[in-house]
Amino acid sequence: MLKLNFSLYWHTVRFLKPIQIVYQVYYFTRKKIRYLRGFRYRFFLEKTGQPIKFPLFILPKQSFLFKAKTFFFLNLSHDFGDTIDWGLSRYGKLWTYNLNYFDFLLQQGMDRETGIWLISEFINKLPQNQIGIEPYPTSLRCVNWVKFLSLHQVLDRNIDASLYAQYQILLDNLEYNLLGNHLLENGFSLLFGAYYFQDDKLYAKAWKILTSELKKQILLDGGHFELSPMYHQIILTRVLDSINLIQHNQWKNNDLLFLLTESAQKMLGWLSVITFQNGDIPLFNDSAFGITSITAELIDYAGRLYVSSSRISLNESGYRKIARDNYEIIIDVGPIGPDYIPGHAHSDTFNFELRVEGTPVVVDTGISTYEKNSRRQLERSTISHNTVMINSVEQSEVWGGFRVGRRAKVFKLKEEKDRIIASHDGYRRLGCIHTRIWKAASKKIVIIDQIRARKYMSCQGFLHFAPGIKVKISGENVVAGLVMIKASGADAITLEEYEYAFGFNKTVPSNRVVFSFKTEMELCINT
Repeated sequence: MLKLNFSLYWHTVRFLKPIQIVYQVYYFTRKKIRYLRGFRYRFFLEKTGQPIKFPLFILPKQSFLFKAKTFFFLNLSHDFGDTIDWGLSRYGKLWTYNLNYFDFLLQQGMDRETGIWLISEFINKLPQNQIGIEPYPTSLRCVNWVKFLSLHQVLDRNIDASLYAQYQILLDNLEYNLLGNHLLENGFSLLFGAYYFQDDKLYAKAWKILTSELKKQILLDGGHFELSPMYHQIILTRVLDSINLIQHNQWKNNDLLFLLTESAQKMLGWLSVITFQNGDIPLFNDSAFGITSITAELIDYAGRLYVSSSRISLNESGYRKIARDNYEIIIDVGPIGPDYIPGHAHSDTFNFELRVEGTPVVVDTGISTYEKNSRRQLERSTISHNTVMINSVEQSEVWGGFRVGRRAKVFKLKEEKDRIIASHDGYRRLGCIHTRIWKAASKKIVIIDQIRARKYMSCQGFLHFAPGIKVKISGENVVAGLVMIKASGADAITLEEYEYAFGFNKTVPSNRVVFSFKTEMELCINT
């Protein structure tokens, strides 16, 4: 674990935007003053909602379920018995967040009476539920309530009063202190609240956030700037939902529709390229399977909304894809993410995933937790990615669950036919530069690692293999499933076990190979 010192904190906070610092100080100070004054939010504000038209939308994943007072999220279930504890902390904060998101309201088979009972249970305990009024779960929950109330034509004065009060609490706590996908979620939710209550104040704030943040967060090549394929899918779902909302409800003059459609087209284009032929996304940064809609579902949803995909080339996002007759490889030659919000970033520069004949071979290890613990630290670290570690030092100083100190910067990126060359400075503090070269042929990939240093360095390259692949080492050769790898320049090749994350709270043992070398190593991967 990294030693927490002044340098680490400085290299973490110096990238923050002024607005983040201002709002962090403001919210901290305001909380203290309000506590002394005995401030309390109002949890009921009279306002009548009007059910919206919202057809065609994607149902939540069946991995987020409620049945007979038992909730199942993130591969963990809990039976509450007679009373629901909305602040239950036993399974970690993300599980509690999911409990407060209310995605289960829209699961297949959820009936009107049960949904109203769950909402009422939540309303009755909201004053004691601190997580329940946090802006991120509030944003997601309010959208789910609007969808459910509209789908079942629920007209309930008490529910509307609670929902409107929650929107006022959200307005009071917009996540300008974090920015990124959190602030976008605030904006999407306010848009739904604005249409449900036909409220100009909510709409004005939604419009301001969405018009500003979509332009910042959706890169020119269509990727979401936090560079997590999973979060890209999540944000694209919200964009498509917003298009659906505006298309089917004539309230405003559709002034957001062009921006949303343009964003969706670019995001669909990026997602179509980054997705493997078998439909999987690479598990770069904080990505996991089973959390959100898959690429095929999003393309289908967009089609039903008459939104088409733009043709794009991977560029600003830093990802590149090489596809040949029998293999696909997606590599990372870009930044770890936006400097001011790297919470979902990993120490993974020059990481890659490889599919052969549609089968995962070399994989990202994925994520299994968001808890600030040693497992989270390991899953974000260099050793958990298919790249090179020097002197047991992290390329980028990931720490604290969602923080990054000094971070690797890619430079001298050069792309030619069948070849990509890039260098990064993550080890500049050790006095060395790592350059990686990828060469692609019809049934072969060559990866060359070069370390330029002033003195001797201990270098280790890692390849993580998909679960179920048998790995055998013989001299300088490695046989792993469908591939044979010849390592030139390696001083030693060893086989280790690691835990592959099939999703949150679910790991399985698999194999990785560690290549020890000094200044240069070549891996010839025959497919």
